[in-house]
Amino acid sequence: MSHRSVEMVGREAELAELCARLGLAGPDAPGRPGGGSPAVLLGGDAGVGKTRLLTELRDRAVAAGWRVVAGHCLDLSESALPYLPFSEVLGRLSAALPEVVEATTADRPVLRRLQPGRRVRAGGDTGVEGALERGDLYEAVHVLLDRASADRPLLVVVEDAHWADQSTRDLLGFLFARSFEGRVALVVSYRVDDLHRRHPLRRQVAEWSRLRVERMLLEPLDAVAVRRLVHALHPDPITDSDVDDIVARAEGNAFFVEELVGATWATGGVPSDLADLLLVRLDGLDDATQEVVRTAAVAGRRVGHDLLAAVSGLDERALEESLRTAVERHVLEAGRDGTYSFRHALLAEAVYDDLLPGERVRRHAAYARVLGAGLAPGSSAELARHARLGQDLATALRASVEAGAAAMQVGGPDEAVQHYLLALELAADPGLVAGLEAEVGVGHADLVLRACDALTSAGHAQRAQALLRSTLADLPPGIDDVDRGRLLSQLALAVGQLEEADDELAMIREAVDLVAAGSEAQQVRTHAIFARILVEHRLEEEAREVGSAALAMTQRLDLPRLSADILTTLAGLQQHHLGDDVVESMREVISQARASGAVKAEMRGHYTLGRIHQDRGELEEAIPLFDAGLALGRRVGLRWAPYSFDALVMASGARFVLGRWEEVLAAARQSRQAPSPVLAATLDAWGAAVGAARGTEGTAERLARLREFWGQDGLVALHAAGAELELAGQAGDAEAALATYARVVDQLGRLWRELFQGRLRLAAQVLGVLGTAAARQSSAERAAHRETADRLLDDGRRVLDYLHDEGLAYGQETRAWAVRLEAEHLRWRWLAQVDPPGCAEMLEAWRRAEEQLAAYGHVHELARVRLRFVQLHRQEGDLERAREVAAQVREAAEQLGARPLLDELLTLGEVPQGAGAAGRPEPGAAPDPLTPREREILALVAEGRSNGEIGKQLFIATKTASVHVSNILGKLGASSRTEAAAVARRRGLLP
Repeated sequence: MSHRSVEMVGREAELAELCARLGLAGPDAPGRPGGGSPAVLLGGDAGVGKTRLLTELRDRAVAAGWRVVAGHCLDLSESALPYLPFSEVLGRLSAALPEVVEATTADRPVLRRLQPGRRVRAGGDTGVEGALERGDLYEAVHVLLDRASADRPLLVVVEDAHWADQSTRDLLGFLFARSFEGRVALVVSYRVDDLHRRHPLRRQVAEWSRLRVERMLLEPLDAVAVRRLVHALHPDPITDSDVDDIVARAEGNAFFVEELVGATWATGGVPSDLADLLLVRLDGLDDATQEVVRTAAVAGRRVGHDLLAAVSGLDERALEESLRTAVERHVLEAGRDGTYSFRHALLAEAVYDDLLPGERVRRHAAYARVLGAGLAPGSSAELARHARLGQDLATALRASVEAGAAAMQVGGPDEAVQHYLLALELAADPGLVAGLEAEVGVGHADLVLRACDALTSAGHAQRAQALLRSTLADLPPGIDDVDRGRLLSQLALAVGQLEEADDELAMIREAVDLVAAGSEAQQVRTHAIFARILVEHRLEEEAREVGSAALAMTQRLDLPRLSADILTTLAGLQQHHLGDDVVESMREVISQARASGAVKAEMRGHYTLGRIHQDRGELEEAIPLFDAGLALGRRVGLRWAPYSFDALVMASGARFVLGRWEEVLAAARQSRQAPSPVLAATLDAWGAAVGAARGTEGTAERLARLREFWGQDGLVALHAAGAELELAGQAGDAEAALATYARVVDQLGRLWRELFQGRLRLAAQVLGVLGTAAARQSSAERAAHRETADRLLDDGRRVLDYLHDEGLAYGQETRAWAVRLEAEHLRWRWLAQVDPPGCAEMLEAWRRAEEQLAAYGHVHELARVRLRFVQLHRQEGDLERAREVAAQVREAAEQLGARPLLDELLTLGEVPQGAGAAGRPEPGAAPDPLTPREREILALVAEGRSNGEIGKQLFIATKTASVHVSNILGKLGASSRTEAAAVARRRGLLP
């Protein structure tokens, strides 16, 4: 009898809901809120009934006239094969719609890389320059699915996404975010119980949910449904106690119900051990069929007929008889594409786990022999897995290298990392490496360099650097001076990119000397890195000489992509001078890199040109260039690699300045997908900057968590410190600001240099905090900060002197903060009443600051400067002008959502007392008995200022201040200055 229910039991409501969400309910149903095609993530525990529900969904869809294609993710352990389920989908569409697939692959040749027949063993260059562009692949898959839905709706099912590789997850995310012209629906299933805290799919599911992909969680069956299922599976009489036992043991898991019923039928009782339960079905098979099933289990949940036939060694008739028995007994299921799958992954795992260690080795070795000899189709990743587990380590090493190359060729650096790191583990045996080098010309140094390239491409630059350091510290046998030089040159490049404290210039000079005995190709690659590092150190003449010689060599050796990279380096020689000639040169280089297919050089060109425009203050021109570099990186699988990720960070900075804060937050949210904590922190620092400027709750804690990354990435330190100073300014906390400044200067002084350019801005920010704090300090406290304020002014001026002495052009940002520094120092002197400047001097300094920040386009800081003007205009008695400027500040603050700026306006009296965040009076607010000028004087009285100090700060006579104080006491009914302050606070007249 069958121990699988013919009819689905207990999932009628879930099926109806799934059909409704996917648009099977009618022609107008597809679509989801916010646009896009209908998509559902179906989660549930292993065995709970996801596949059964999807089978019923498929039948329902086919009956409704839909076309259904499915792809499955497989558990290949470390031997990941990028885009595996989409290869299966492509194969199914090729069988059903050969003309559509043929036409699409003709238009989009990149799609051929995913055709099942092409996912076979292949060597090749691991460099990304030869890799397919992932964006083209994604577009090709999108176009194919759209065309496949032209004559009827299309349902695409991807099962077991908990086993999906990173590339498959990225492609799914792309499809979720795109709309289709035809009716295309997507459903992706995954095991909830497999998603531990660090499982990569866990954060991906959260991201997909933000794309408004709907989620369904398949709960266990209730007791009534389990009883129905038991009787459907076991139509013969069964005792109530056995039914009760099955209900209790199965815990609503449909697969366990089926297995428990089958075991009860076969043995007359319910086995106690789950493994025994799953293997009961196997015990009823004849010996030959058990052998075939065990051999199939070694391949995983699914195996091709040709591969199984070759490995089993059975003649065709004997194999078919065994397979028919296994299918009839519901152990295996026959696929339409010449494959066999276990009815459930848990059954495949149980059969595999039941094998003796020697059996596993023997069967894996048989698979490796068949795949290695080309007797059946299979990928390098499959060969690597079977050879490794079959203890054929030489074959495993060679296949792992091939698998890494294949993964890079299809834009899967994450999967390539796994293969290359496994290859390095095997390379601990010098004999294996010697054999590999003799066979395919790949030595130990080549393996390390390939692994580092994949790691860096996947966003794990720190791990790549650690691998280089460990290799150089303990050189394996067979690595000569030339190889050591090649490794050292890559380490020098990594040190520069990661801002490590080591001397990368000394490293690269040593590397050049070591590689001098190597081939010309090895020499020119090292010299290309040498030129880049020289440019970073602004050794322009030497960089031009080295780069020009290397360029001539690449042209002679016909290395067009490396030529493009060197041209990018040479074009950037004058980058810091910010001239128009540099802009034109870089544009030409970008075009040449694109023409030669030098993807990395093109990315670097976009980034460099964007930085030039950014330094010139041309932010609207910079952002599209950064976005172009990032888009290119995404297309080739280098989203997190240098220059692609850097472009995202710099674009976020430009958008922050322009007040496009929601876009900044959208970029910061990508930190959840970042492959390393440092990259996540770099993005999160921008999110914290917006949070600080908006007064978002929890920002201080967020910044505290970022502090551990200050020493690992200078941009984290710079941007997070700026956000900390923003919070200190809001609180008027001078000591917190000075502590942050000391910490960040120390940290960046070691990572970059003592007079790093951002120190100018930080010094101006701290002076602003000191000025705000001075209004609340005693005379002694203000005097104590005089030396500190003068030192901060000197710090900023020394930065400017350094830039001048180095011959570096001042960009618009530098000019803006230079005048802001001077204005903030004058403000501190004015508020601290330490050698206070006159009103005219103050107004002129802040007018210059306003002019420069307006030219730079910094929306938030321009609003802050104008807020200073409000205070100045009020205190010189020009209330009408103060109100005009306050209106500008209010408009900008409301646009940005910068509540702290609105709160500061409130304290200056430019928003009516009792007003909300937008400046509107709240119902029931008490009338204010004081004039705006009296409120200003009251605030100074509350701070303990004398009439003379009040007069100096407000530019009025001491006698006039005394008259105002007397009027305030009278209006508040207070007999003393102290009582007046207390009454004002009770009435809400003082913050």
